[in-house]
Amino acid sequence: MAAYRMQKRCDEEAVFVVEGPKMAAEALASGFAIRTVCATAEWKAASGKWEEYYEVSQAELERLSNFKSPNQVWMLVERGASGKWKVESGDFVLALDRVQDPGNVGTMLRTADWFGIRHVVCSRDTASCYNPKVVQASMGAVFRTRMEYVDLAEWLSTCGLPVYGASLQGRPFTELEKPERGVLVIGNESAGISEEVMRQVTHPVLIPNIGGTAESLNASVAAGILMCELGVRS
Repeated sequence: MAAYRMQKRCDEEAVFVVEGPKMAAEALASGFAIRTVCATAEWKAASGKWEEYYEVSQAELERLSNFKSPNQVWMLVERGASGKWKVESGDFVLALDRVQDPGNVGTMLRTADWFGIRHVVCSRDTASCYNPKVVQASMGAVFRTRMEYVDLAEWLSTCGLPVYGASLQGRPFTELEKPERGVLVIGNESAGISEEVMRQVTHPVLIPNIGGTAESLNASVAAGILMCELGVRS
């Protein structure tokens, strides 16, 4: 309940929580506005990068933290500007349809960042990119990725790009030509891509089950394979 109240307050204040020295360094380097810093004396001595902060004990940090083992620093960071993004020539876009596990969303952001995919479009029922678990799993990608929450089927119908969707009924990705630009849609962990979104998919894509024994792939693993195969231009 405390975590829910914290997230609700963050939504109202248009801020998000960042924890730990690595993520704090990403936040400080990002250009995002920092609202509040609570940190141990050890973090301040090691970083020397932030003058205005509240010094807290380890016990106080544990009361603030979303994690079992909090690490030196806790921040409130102001969220980036929201709004519709214009798809630029040559863009490859990742689209998430009802992906609800925060760890999966954060991992997909991290993978998209690795492959240079900077635009991620999400259905409104996808886990928030400002969920603390998403932020942590993104390993800083949340600061470098443009996130947009939309009616995904409608957005896809007007984006003007070929739409690739992960599907067990699709064509093996090994048989597809690598597109110059496009959208890759990853669906819900258990239900896959919704019917209304699948109607906008122009190229259903299958990852061949070569082993023949596993029932399915984790959504973030499937996304990583397809981002590498489809989204990386040589």
